[in-house]
Formats: sequence, structure tokens, C-alpha cells
Amino acid sequence: MTHRSRLGCIVVDCQSEELHGALAFWSGLFGCSGKVDEDGKYAVLTMPSGEPKVLIQAVDHAPRVHLDIETDDQEAEARRLEALGAKRIGPVKSWIVMEAPTGHRFCLVGPQRQDFDDKATRFES
Repeated sequence: MTHRSRLGCIVVDCQSEELHGALAFWSGLFGCSGKVDEDGKYAVLTMPSGEPKVLIQAVDHAPRVHLDIETDDQEAEARRLEALGAKRIGPVKSWIVMEAPTGHRFCLVGPQRQDFDDKATRFES
């Protein structure tokens, strides 16, 4: 049995309750537009075709950037990465938070970009 995964999203965690200023900076940095959602918790940048998704997220913890790894089998990918030395932090909503042996956090999420089926790497489960 196989599953697929790849970099899906770069997430900019902002310790802020208001994302409009963060959106202005990050969209200016990338030269693109974006929109804050109606809850004010997330903003998605409109990146050029083929580039990873960039998400700005309001958080309670210190600011950082983390990666979302999109996969068609979160459990199989979590086990594969645990075998490489990662540890499972726990579930949040519909994704799994992981930590690399280097201390960096990342999330395993479902497929997010349209070309996932054609371009994701296959791994034995």
C-alpha cells in the first residue's frame, strides 16, 4: 500500500488578534493579494500558479513559520515520519501536529493544491 505527500503550505504564525497588518506586509513581500477570512483567524495569499500555498494565522504562541505537509493518508505519513525521528504532538481540528527531531513543528494536512495527485511523492505505507 502507498500514500503520497509533499509540501502543501507555508504557514506564518502571527501572535496577533488582528491580521490585516500582517496581510499587508506578507502580501507586499510576495507581490500578491490576499484576504482575511470572516473570523479574522486566517488570511490566504494568492500565490502564482504552481507555488506552495501561503497562509497567515493568528496564534497565541510566539511568532514562527511552520510547514503544512499535505498527504492523502495522515496516519501513514505520521508513522513514516516517526520512523525518521519525528514525534506526534497531537491532533488539531482535521490535522496532526508533528515535531521534527530538530524541534521544528509542522502539520500533516489533507491534499490542498489541485495538482497533488500528479506531483506528490509516493511512499510505501
